[in-house]
Amino acid sequence: MNIKLSTKVFGAVAAAFLLSTSSNAADCGKITIADMNWASASFMAHVDKAILEGMGCEVELVVGATMTTWASMNEKGEPDVAPELWVNTVGADLLDSAVDAGRMYIGNDAPVMGLGEGWWITPYTQDANPELVTVEDVIARPDLFPDKEDPSKGFFMGCPAGWGCQLASQSLFKAHGMAEKGWILGDPGTSAGLNGSIAKASEQGENWFGYYWSPTTFLAKYDLRAVDLGAFAGTENWDCVILGADNCADPQPSGWTVSRVNTMLSENFSYNGPTEANAYFAARVYPFDVLNSILVYMDENQADGADAASHFLSNEGDTWKAWVDADIAAEVEAAL
Repeated sequence: MNIKLSTKVFGAVAAAFLLSTSSNAADCGKITIADMNWASASFMAHVDKAILEGMGCEVELVVGATMTTWASMNEKGEPDVAPELWVNTVGADLLDSAVDAGRMYIGNDAPVMGLGEGWWITPYTQDANPELVTVEDVIARPDLFPDKEDPSKGFFMGCPAGWGCQLASQSLFKAHGMAEKGWILGDPGTSAGLNGSIAKASEQGENWFGYYWSPTTFLAKYDLRAVDLGAFAGTENWDCVILGADNCADPQPSGWTVSRVNTMLSENFSYNGPTEANAYFAARVYPFDVLNSILVYMDENQADGADAASHFLSNEGDTWKAWVDADIAAEVEAAL
């Protein structure tokens, strides 16, 4: 456990406990929450809204995205809550500096279980070839993933141009000597192209090998299986890996760097928000299977964040009622 992060979480809760003695609207006031532009974050924002309203808060959702929300919280102290901030994108050093300076606080240092990036295969592929466990196992079988234009080569689906994962995948492709072992590194062109390749392979019972991340709708819907990339080979190596194959002379095979996601709170909210709200954020952890089921629900029902939050609060009481006391839970249920 990161002691520095845990201390900040504890400090935010402890400070709120000392400075707030009730959870009525007068104490809570108006709270702004970033409704960020991907499914899981938007869902979380609407759940947070419902829970805080159950505490008597007036809640406004504001449009957000990783970098714009981070910059606004860091520079202006608003919005008050970023439910799912991917720290690797922001830069851990920058965020930790802001936390150390007291400009923002970590409400929860791991709000999502089972998240991460890496290389994956379809369940069809693994079920038909159970010996495929490690990346070395998969790389040894390019024949299972034939390239459409040159079936003598195996096809690995990389990331769209401009994504950070494109550079990391290029480096790991080089580190494993995949070109020399009969592989082609593909470019899906766009996010839609990447998703489409997974959907097509999964629905037609074809083999697929490529990059993806969790939590995501497509990973949950098609039950992609993670390929074991081995142990993380150190920060110095990874700092080279993320430069891409053209700029990293000697990348070494490595597991993907740990993905860090935090729920971030403004300084004002951490100190002046109701005790119950800070305690709620500290306790709010989504189980992997529950969040995946919500993402599948959103995809299959064309549901937005508000619809998904209502579905979750109506059907997953065993999960969310553990985050708040009975009186608040009753208020939330009454408002559904």
